[in-house]
Amino acid sequence: MHGRAGREQTEGNVIIQTYNPESFPIECAKEQDYLKFYEQEIKLRSVLKYPPFCDIIKLEVSGLSQTEVKRTITSIYENLLKKKSKNMYIYPPMPSPVSKIKNKYRWRIIIKCILGNNVITEINDAIDKIKTNASISVDINPNNMN
Repeated sequence: MHGRAGREQTEGNVIIQTYNPESFPIECAKEQDYLKFYEQEIKLRSVLKYPPFCDIIKLEVSGLSQTEVKRTITSIYENLLKKKSKNMYIYPPMPSPVSKIKNKYRWRIIIKCILGNNVITEINDAIDKIKTNASISVDINPNNMN
């Protein structure tokens, strides 16, 4: 019995299934060139203000009534705009990529900023002012954006 691919004396094989085999990450993986991938990715993340150059906050509202969900997320957005920090970019509300799960509508706001106590306070203040039956969740640097 041998270990995982490439960890024993015999070489292993890796199979990658993709719609885009010419993509930069796949090419770097084929070439086993981590440094080339890292250098390109870190430049891109810097330009787009992605982690580690900023934090991303996903604020999501979900509920059975689409009208209530839209009203709630819009109110939170308006509250955030009134007191936002100068280095805080707030994207307008929009339906989540998977906009309905188990009969619950889902809308979200994406915020890019450097996370600090002031940002946490601003988000809490924006949410605390809302009276709603919808659920509100905040995810800091989420693993996925669904």
